[in-house]
Amino acid sequence: MTLLGPVEVRALAEKLGIRPTKKLGQNFVIDGGTVRRIVRVAEVTPDDVVIEIGPGLGSLTLALLPEVARVVAVEIDPALAVQLPLTVAQMDSEHADRLSVVHADALKIGVDDLPALPTALVANLPYNVSVPVLLHLLEILPSLRRGLVMVQAEVADRLAAAPGSRIYGVPSLKAAWYADVRRAGPVGRNVFWPAPNVDSGLVSLIRRDPPETSATREEVFAAVDAAFAQRRKTLRAALASWAGTAAAAEEALVRAGVEPSARGEQLGIADFARIAENRPRP
Repeated sequence: MTLLGPVEVRALAEKLGIRPTKKLGQNFVIDGGTVRRIVRVAEVTPDDVVIEIGPGLGSLTLALLPEVARVVAVEIDPALAVQLPLTVAQMDSEHADRLSVVHADALKIGVDDLPALPTALVANLPYNVSVPVLLHLLEILPSLRRGLVMVQAEVADRLAAAPGSRIYGVPSLKAAWYADVRRAGPVGRNVFWPAPNVDSGLVSLIRRDPPETSATREEVFAAVDAAFAQRRKTLRAALASWAGTAAAAEEALVRAGVEPSARGEQLGIADFARIAENRPRP
């Protein structure tokens, strides 16, 4: 396959008059080995419909197209959205018909905005909105069975953190509602143009069923948010406003089999599901 290197990326950016912006989280991958590695680790198959968020100039898109049935690329930048099909047609005409470009904000898209139901997510996510975008896609696209995303290294660590870890928190728990999440390797700064000021990392997600509970996802997430809004406090204190009073929070915790003196970072998503379903009702 023909991939974009440093010369091609800079030439395309100059042609389009694009200066990468922090606002849109634009750091373009210029290393072919990196995108090949992402595709390999993602374990996509010829039957997969892949959704790619923020394809940019097409570095990863070109590596994905020969390996999958279809790539649905969601791009917020109008100039990039127009250019991507042209780049693919020029560099890989054999697989150009496998590409669909959706010019949209990934945080606002719904199922009806997509031409096909994706089975896999493979993307270099815009770093400034990586967690909200990831959680939004997992929520609206139950068809997603797995994913591999590149995010800021610190975010990768938080997403994959286990209970008891110092960096375990809201992103860890909410991602765990949808999937088994693990770190899938580091990515150096020099594979990007411009080089970011942070390290990057790959995160692998394998969809699984959420915990069995009578509480809704929204109710469980509300309990998680409340617990970590004051993460240094015990759950009895942190959940007082959420439950109505500290006594009501303690009652919910006891019924859920959770020690009221515990803290949020000690619990898994199934624990919060039990807490949510035992919240005192008015």
